[in-house]
Amino acid sequence: MSCPLRCPDQDYSQLGAEEGMIYGEYLMLDKILNSQRMLSAQSDKPVHDEHLFIVTHQAYELWFKQIIFELDSIRNLFTMTNLEETQTLEILKRLQRVVLILKVLVDQVMILETMTPLDFMEFRGYLRPASGFQSLQFRLLENKLGVRKEHRVKYNQDYNTVFGNDENAKNLIGNSEKEPALSDLVQRWLERTPGLELDGFNFWGKYKEAVECLLKTDKADAEAEENERIRKYKLKDVEQRQEIFESIFDPSVHEALIKRGERRFSHKALQGAIMITFYRDEPRFSQPHQILTLLMDIDSLITKWRYNHVLMVQRMIGSTQLGTGGSSGYQYLRSTLSDRYKVFVDLFNLSTFLIPRSYIPPLTNDMRSKLCLIWGGMTPLTNGDSKK
Repeated sequence: MSCPLRCPDQDYSQLGAEEGMIYGEYLMLDKILNSQRMLSAQSDKPVHDEHLFIVTHQAYELWFKQIIFELDSIRNLFTMTNLEETQTLEILKRLQRVVLILKVLVDQVMILETMTPLDFMEFRGYLRPASGFQSLQFRLLENKLGVRKEHRVKYNQDYNTVFGNDENAKNLIGNSEKEPALSDLVQRWLERTPGLELDGFNFWGKYKEAVECLLKTDKADAEAEENERIRKYKLKDVEQRQEIFESIFDPSVHEALIKRGERRFSHKALQGAIMITFYRDEPRFSQPHQILTLLMDIDSLITKWRYNHVLMVQRMIGSTQLGTGGSSGYQYLRSTLSDRYKVFVDLFNLSTFLIPRSYIPPLTNDMRSKLCLIWGGMTPLTNGDSKK
């Protein structure tokens, strides 16, 4: 097989000590391919499927490493003072890469499912007290995305318990909780959406007027309904939608929902996300809308991965046995499927605030002109500032 790492026409004179490096040396395959230590092999009866278990989880960790590498680079791009179109294209490319990797991880669960519960039981005892809860990289991945400590279920809030005496792991996790997460940076970026300025296009003011007009029209149509049952239903629907819209037009209500954990974005960030969604067909908002879509894809795929993992755990050990790390196993994993673990839950709920296209405020010529400019500047961000 020809090696793709070497080109016959390339000048290798500047490689120095690395000159002549071959495929296996470059990839350090001697370390990777010899790192599968089967504990059952030390007994009289080695368990065949332990090798699959080890390789699959090592592959997970390698992909986690790549996702973290991409997330760190994306976070760095979002901290730029002025985010130009070339940078948003790079963000898009790297987010798409993360999405594709997560799709691989979701499908990878099926490979583990070729192992039967009895096969797993043959070597499960060798795993204790090791557990997937102790995956440092997955914890860092979650933190860098924006999973908050207060949103985690009780068992997984205290990493001192999970990581024992590993001071390096605890320091890395502590630092990842202090640094601005991707969700923080995305919020600051959304808060700078062109058109939100009160002295400019004032999208939020125009949007509020459009909603009031829509609800007034719908209420009049409902009151004109001759069928009493249908009229009551329509009036109730208008009343409920009015309450929903009030939750975004009243900043105090929005803040209360944030404190309850039902929303994550700051009030202005939510405004920016709604505006981008409405005007996504405008060239300047096309890339931002794709970014928001990919962020939802990441949340969705991580949820799917968790779900597949939950089903596999239930299949392997049932729903009553404890996990190898001392957690409640299946019961704990099932609890991580709730919205509390969705970092960009507000993006999923944007459809709640959509209005018919005919009611969307038309862009002014001045606004169309401004959309040709780069995204506005930003101020330095520390963790937790996004909601101020």
